[in-house]
Amino acid sequence: MDEGAALSTAAGAALKFVIVSADRVTAMTEAESARMIEPQTVDSPSDGATESYGEILTVTDVARFLRVPKSTVYKLARLGELPASKIGKHWRFLRRDIHEWLRARSQQS
Repeated sequence: MDEGAALSTAAGAALKFVIVSADRVTAMTEAESARMIEPQTVDSPSDGATESYGEILTVTDVARFLRVPKSTVYKLARLGELPASKIGKHWRFLRRDIHEWLRARSQQS
């Protein structure tokens, strides 16, 4: 079985990420999944509200979070399927955009 990520919800329950791989199944809440990655925050130049800018993730951070190879993250970003910004030669991602993308994909299934 290939590694994959899915979202599941129960009526009134918090979002729970279920990571399935050949040898294990891991379930975690959104808060737990956020702690898996140690993202960098961007300081707002005018008001100091870092939450409005979101946390910036690298390709490695996103690949670790989604449990996919980095090549998959590069491909999805290049094709415009994964919300990303290219800064020079480097791809960067906002954590909230990745969470929203994952939620939207789970609702399509």
